[in-house]
Amino acid sequence: MKHRILLTSLALILLVSCTEKIDRPALVQRNNPHLTQIDTLASLTVGNGHFAFTADVTGLQSFPELYSKGVPLGTMSDWGWHSFPNTEDYRPEEYLKSFDFGHGHEEVYACQLKDPRGKGASDYFRVNPHRLHLGVIGFEGLEASSLESIDQTLDMYDGVLSSRFEYEGTEVQVLSSCDSGRDMLAFSIDNPAHTPVALRFPYPTGAHADDAMDWTRDELHQVEVLSDGGGVALLRHSLEQSCYYVKLSYQGASLSRSGRNAVRLVPQVDSWSFCAEFSLERPLCMESSDVPASRNASKEYWNKFWNEGGVVDFSRCTDPRAPELERRVVLSQYLLAVNCCGSNPPQETGLTYNSWYGRPHMEMIWWHQAQFALWGHEDLLERTLPWYESVEPIARGIAERQGFKGVRWMKMTDPWGGEAPSNVGSFLIWQQPHVIYLAELLYRAKGDKAVIERYFPLIQSTAEFMADYVSYDADNDRYILKGCIAAQETLKADKTVNPPFELSYWHFGLSTAQLWRERMGLERDANWDEIISKLSPLAQKDSLYLAAESEPDTYSTLSMYSDHMAVLAAMGVLPKTAQMDEAIMRNTLDWVCDNWNWDKTWGWDFPTTCMNAVRLGEREKAIEAILMPQRTNTYLPNGHNYQDARLRCYLPGNGGLLTAVALMCAGWDGCTERNPGFPKDGTWDVRWEGLKPLP
Repeated sequence: MKHRILLTSLALILLVSCTEKIDRPALVQRNNPHLTQIDTLASLTVGNGHFAFTADVTGLQSFPELYSKGVPLGTMSDWGWHSFPNTEDYRPEEYLKSFDFGHGHEEVYACQLKDPRGKGASDYFRVNPHRLHLGVIGFEGLEASSLESIDQTLDMYDGVLSSRFEYEGTEVQVLSSCDSGRDMLAFSIDNPAHTPVALRFPYPTGAHADDAMDWTRDELHQVEVLSDGGGVALLRHSLEQSCYYVKLSYQGASLSRSGRNAVRLVPQVDSWSFCAEFSLERPLCMESSDVPASRNASKEYWNKFWNEGGVVDFSRCTDPRAPELERRVVLSQYLLAVNCCGSNPPQETGLTYNSWYGRPHMEMIWWHQAQFALWGHEDLLERTLPWYESVEPIARGIAERQGFKGVRWMKMTDPWGGEAPSNVGSFLIWQQPHVIYLAELLYRAKGDKAVIERYFPLIQSTAEFMADYVSYDADNDRYILKGCIAAQETLKADKTVNPPFELSYWHFGLSTAQLWRERMGLERDANWDEIISKLSPLAQKDSLYLAAESEPDTYSTLSMYSDHMAVLAAMGVLPKTAQMDEAIMRNTLDWVCDNWNWDKTWGWDFPTTCMNAVRLGEREKAIEAILMPQRTNTYLPNGHNYQDARLRCYLPGNGGLLTAVALMCAGWDGCTERNPGFPKDGTWDVRWEGLKPLP
């Protein structure tokens, strides 16, 4: 009888644990970043996915030079781009180079060439176009060393940054927010010292990775005050062939010029406010914008984001690692929504600062955006997917230039689908199936036939390239992949045969494309089925999967176990396919965990390892991987995934973390276990709502 009562009590406890609603505001707000001193790696951002503003401890951008080597103070959008004048009249065809990778025809790739003209062309088109820093907004004349009593909190639940500090005996308070539906910032300032706020407009640097602010080229650009009256002013910033507009709506202040490319707002009262709206086109309406209305729009947006999407609550876990995992998860949700859901694919540093000249990398879009569909924010994924439709003619041209059918998606690109020349990126192929995977996640999240009908043409043309790209090996009656650089970029295009992740991704991509044909009421493509059934198995040696079939010395050559352990993605990022043996994959996971050069990895390698461990049932290894104490797995106070002195934030790491946690909680198709990625030792009482399983 006692045992029966005990079992009943335990069942009731479990039922309550599974059904009790999570206190979402409390979950978010206990992880709000809070700063009490200047930390240049802890700048905080407000934004809406299309546009973002990163602030220092003043709530503005008062010290951009101080933060330039930390997490810089960016004001960036997905529409703000610029190109330096092409004074040498370089043409894209000047950086093309022909290769023969054994596909039976010439393949022409966009490369970084060495001859003077080719190098000039490839250098120019790597740098141009580049993303613009749209303008610095900060207090004028403050010295960072004189700030005292700093107290700054980012309220992620409402989307408002609250900043307080003392300066020369005066207490200053600033509220900063970004409108949810407009590229507009709203600021409320309480400052009895009436310190002016300067708006300064830099020229772009065109550098590979920096804050995109060149203050030495005033003569090359110009800010004009087109109108000013009734508390509303319109500015135009012109840079060669580029220009954009800033509408200022201010109350309790006056506007004046302070340089060729700068203006200032001078407060006339202690408490004042202003809005700054940035736009590519000249605004049609010049009515004053209202700070309270904009802030309320931000609050409504973020409240809805947190209440309608997925959340994970670790507060009942007793494992000491759980609070840090929860912090990373919540901050990553916020950062990806702020930085990575515009009308164009995001760059790896989002809208915070420039890396690779501000350009998107298409092999990373899965890492940025797959999590949106898994965490109940498929509407944010749906903002970006139409980009593929807009650049389809460019991708079709790339495939045709290389002698293939269908479309070949570029790697390093821009809003218009241009292909940046690269001796690595142009040869990658693992970005190719991403659009299939993302569209499948969108359909699963929405269950709407309209998704199938809209994206079916893209899926088919993407798969058409994939089917044409494989080579038939008649001696072994199989299909192989060759002539590519693998996700593990230490491998060379002219030598690589059958990298394991790409082989598995080809199987998944073509199989999913066939499923979409069936959903459209069409016959399966017989050629695709032939390829799927005869794709090579993953190559192994001594019961360990190799980095590629062409790399038999994978585990004895140092460079072969550096960089990305992409072999694990073949069962983790992807579901298990018929090409692999689970026992060999388990051996490979064990070897990687024990021997990999972890100091030569990137932020998404830890979620990759975690997801592989989850699908193999190695729960403790999954936890160890996702929280491994390595430099490239560091998460700063603002939630950014730090890599090194060049990449102080790296959003694919954040996105990978969220995807891995979704797998740990909700599992995958056919998995009946709740929380399959967490140890069952009683210390991981993980509660979650609104997550979806992976394929």
